[in-house]
Amino acid sequence: MPSKIAASFYATLSITFWGISFVSTKAVLDKLDPYTVLVIRFGIGAIFLLCVLLVMRYPMKLSLRSIPSLIVLGILGVFVHQIIQATALLTIDASHAGWMISFSPVFTVFLSMVFLHEKVTLSRAIGIVSAIAGVILITTSRSGQGLEFAINIGYLLMLLSTLNWAVYGILLKRLPIPLPSLVITFYMSALSFLLTVPILVKSRGWQSLPFLSATEWGHLIFLGVFVSGIAYWYWGKAHEVLEASQASAFMYLEPLATLIAAVLLLHEKIFFQSIAGGVIIIVGVVFVNGQVWNLIRLLKKRRI
Repeated sequence: MPSKIAASFYATLSITFWGISFVSTKAVLDKLDPYTVLVIRFGIGAIFLLCVLLVMRYPMKLSLRSIPSLIVLGILGVFVHQIIQATALLTIDASHAGWMISFSPVFTVFLSMVFLHEKVTLSRAIGIVSAIAGVILITTSRSGQGLEFAINIGYLLMLLSTLNWAVYGILLKRLPIPLPSLVITFYMSALSFLLTVPILVKSRGWQSLPFLSATEWGHLIFLGVFVSGIAYWYWGKAHEVLEASQASAFMYLEPLATLIAAVLLLHEKIFFQSIAGGVIIIVGVVFVNGQVWNLIRLLKKRRI
């Protein structure tokens, strides 16, 4: 089992790859529909992980007890989650998606309050209100043609994906699967590939593949190997050590990775209002997790 330092490193890499994934997905959506992107991505990821498993000689035997948990995690955390996000990117900027995904820890705490009966503290109330205000700022940010209310299906889908990810993070910690994280990731990726193949066949998505440029194929390979493969693998390794709330704190880094990649690779215009909204979301999440008050207490102890 990795140490906390190693687990933090794994979580940081995972979040960075996921942050860039919004940009890579957006880069190929002009040529491919979201479902074709996903089936190619899951296929590449499953093949890559299978090769790693064979080289490292991991045991791949599944117990009957683990199958239901794997199916739930694969469908919810990979298949559904990625379909929602890829569809959302048809109508919103990659940088906006990156900012909004940082809202996920708020849902994690909210679910804990509802289902685990955790207390609604002042810090959490302030944080939730602040984070919601940040989302509103982003979804009403300025477009290239002036100020407009941009509450469209893309933003609603991104909010849904943050809720879905919060549920996945909790289930990943709670569902008992006595397998290495690499094996779990392979089965989740393979399951998602099998679920998306019928959609590819129906839409004949493969017909667009010959028209992809080398750069676009590079984005697909990155999505398959680093995002669907390594990122999910490392996220599972991080959760072997970190609590769900501790791991979710690394979500603060994802908007930064998305923002840098969106500017460098997609040349997206970044507006002050959307940046302000993203910063407010992150500040709200810090309050929700109670980290502000922990810092204040630490500073007081040092003064004493």
